[in-house]
Amino acid sequence: MEFTIKNEYFHKAIGEVSSAVSAKTPFPILTGIKLTACEDHLTLTGSNSDIVIEKVIPASDEGAGLVIEDTGSVVVTSKYLTELINKLPGDIHIKVDEKNCMMVQSDEIFTSLNGFPAEEYPALPEIEDSPGIEFSSIKLIEMIKKTVFAVSRNDTRPALTGVHMNFNENSFSCAATDSHRLAYLETSIVSPSNGSFIIPGSSLKELLKLLAHQEECDVQIFPSESYLVFKTKSTMLCSRLIEGKYPDVTVLIPKEAKTVIKLDAKKLLKGIDRACLFAHDWKNNNVLLEIKEGPLKISSVSSAIGKIEETQQLLEITGVQELSISVDGNFLMDALKAIQEEHVLLSFSGSMRPIIIKPVSGESYIQLVSPVRSF
Repeated sequence: MEFTIKNEYFHKAIGEVSSAVSAKTPFPILTGIKLTACEDHLTLTGSNSDIVIEKVIPASDEGAGLVIEDTGSVVVTSKYLTELINKLPGDIHIKVDEKNCMMVQSDEIFTSLNGFPAEEYPALPEIEDSPGIEFSSIKLIEMIKKTVFAVSRNDTRPALTGVHMNFNENSFSCAATDSHRLAYLETSIVSPSNGSFIIPGSSLKELLKLLAHQEECDVQIFPSESYLVFKTKSTMLCSRLIEGKYPDVTVLIPKEAKTVIKLDAKKLLKGIDRACLFAHDWKNNNVLLEIKEGPLKISSVSSAIGKIEETQQLLEITGVQELSISVDGNFLMDALKAIQEEHVLLSFSGSMRPIIIKPVSGESYIQLVSPVRSF
């Protein structure tokens, strides 16, 4: 194998796939990046067995400056390859011999790295021979960002550490919950197949990083045995699925509301953020929301620091004109940040019932935050 490539382009590609590589693995070959040079493209692959990232660099891409002189493949330790390329000044010339020794030249600098045989690298998941579900990268990024933050950080219920993606013929939904809060978003889509999958939140965060480095494009989603595959023209991410059944989140959503209020979203977010400064004494970052036939009062008390209290005018209110409920301020802030609209609707069903947070636009997006005890 032998090729030449521009340093900056090569370093960026290595960075993208190396995020899937784990330094702590019982399999030494999985500490490496697989390089495969074909006649018209170079492929880089990184994996930790739970997630696989593949990056394709076509020789036709003028920005890459890729010239392939000889085909072949090798696996090289990710850490040393990344650090070496980062420290080299000019274009990179790589040549691999029959003993899997990689020679790297940049300007007048010559180095070598010992590699692994590419045949020992795990095979990629096989994609079913069926049309993928095609989705706009911008819309997919939005769907993930608006839900993934609500996954559980506790492994006692593995299914809750992932986002539940559900496809049918005309809709696509994402749901995430840690049993104390819920983020649910549904959108219209034309899907050639139906499917229900639980994807680890960590995998979807890696997918967000990859898509952020690309211009708007189409993403194809393919089901595979034990994996879900996300593929663009130049990048592929395969994520192992979480086994088990995802809970029916619809039962968490109150059917009726006693009080519904409309507020300025940014102003409310800043008010909750201020109250959280005094909420750290509480196990659940308690912030108290109250209405007594007037504005919304936001308050929090710290025995060590003091207290904070402010009022915000309601843009609208329907139903019961009085309420008092204590919530985790951090959870409420996460929900408000995800909505990203000028105005927001908060629905209350009682002091010990969840708050529903929705955008005024009426899109199929629901945030739910459970109350916390104030004693």
